[in-house]
Amino acid sequence: MSPPSERLQTKPVITCLKTFLISYSLIFWFTGVILLAVGVWGKVNLEFDLLLSSDKGTNAPYVLIGTGAIIIIFGLFGCFATCRGSPWMLKLYAMFLILVFLAEIVAGISGFIFRHEIKAVLKDGYKRAESTYTGKDTEDLDRIQRTLQCCGEKNYTSWEKTEYFKNNGIPKSCCNVTAGVNCTSDELMDPKRAALVVYQRGCFALMTTTMEANLGIIAGISFGIAFFQLIGIFLACCLSRYITNNQYEMV
Repeated sequence: MSPPSERLQTKPVITCLKTFLISYSLIFWFTGVILLAVGVWGKVNLEFDLLLSSDKGTNAPYVLIGTGAIIIIFGLFGCFATCRGSPWMLKLYAMFLILVFLAEIVAGISGFIFRHEIKAVLKDGYKRAESTYTGKDTEDLDRIQRTLQCCGEKNYTSWEKTEYFKNNGIPKSCCNVTAGVNCTSDELMDPKRAALVVYQRGCFALMTTTMEANLGIIAGISFGIAFFQLIGIFLACCLSRYITNNQYEMV
């Protein structure tokens, strides 16, 4: 057993480490909330409703949601382990942080890998939605075209290949409202006249550009949070060692 003087000198160090580790655990818990929110946001916004008609899907949002939920649980466990001053709990917490570090590195890399997968899924879903468009029950394409101010997959001529165009022409959601035009049915039925009153940009290029930019942000967040775990691993290991070596007990 260490002399009383050494134990008295060690107590402030342990108290300081515990303060830092509790603060870290609370921040760690908050990053879990952020990851969970980003995952839910990615599921809702990155996978447009029209993708539901596709046979493919992406697991990237689910990875973030699952990781965020687990981090929230173990963030609370880290606070409990620190308050208890239990060496084995602190070691378990450090081991979990190592696993989270590795998982988030994989998630960050997946953010770049999945962008190609999502692009293929998005293209397949968009083509299918465009070919089955009715103008009555389908609202996803109209919402996308109005929001992004675009028309068709590549451009407005993409609509010429659809059954809807043969009977109704280009959808009214393609009308270039920013130019102050008033599309008529006759204009939308004639591709040459429609070129003067509809948006010229294709929707697919705009959607994938936005998608890749958002995935880059998600990957950056994942890498940043991953390296943040190294601080917690260091603090948990140091505190566990100090408590074990000096036989520190909570009063």
